[in-house]
Amino acid sequence: MASLLLALAVGCTGLYAGFMLIFQTGIMPALARLTDAEFVVVMRRINEAVPRAVFLLVFLGVVAFPLAAFLVPGDGRTGTQKWLVLAGLACAVLNHVVTVGGNVPLNNALAASESTGDEPSAVRAAFERRWNGFHRVRTPLVTAAFGLLTAAAVL
Repeated sequence: MASLLLALAVGCTGLYAGFMLIFQTGIMPALARLTDAEFVVVMRRINEAVPRAVFLLVFLGVVAFPLAAFLVPGDGRTGTQKWLVLAGLACAVLNHVVTVGGNVPLNNALAASESTGDEPSAVRAAFERRWNGFHRVRTPLVTAAFGLLTAAAVL
């Protein structure tokens, strides 16, 4: 059971790390080229589309599966493997803290600005730089979690 949970942890974390990396290296640089009005509308639509069932399963699995893999007695798992799983879990939790404490409130403010009629330039100025800053913190965290969990799985 522990090996299956670790495999699920690696899979979910790898999917999420890839999603974060694509956002950082492809989506946000592409959006940076849009006008303020275009940026605001597209980012709002992205924020509406992303939190669906599959994404939420992966998002929650990034913490739940490493936690379960750590708590379930390992099939002959070494102390090093246990510490790698714990370190991966810690990185995943920190990623979620940044996401929930930083990116999500900015996403919510962006959504709320749709009904206020604020100028797109002001909305973008309040959102983009801060959101990207949080994203530059959470992407390496979840990438580290993936690396640590993968190392635990292959040792």
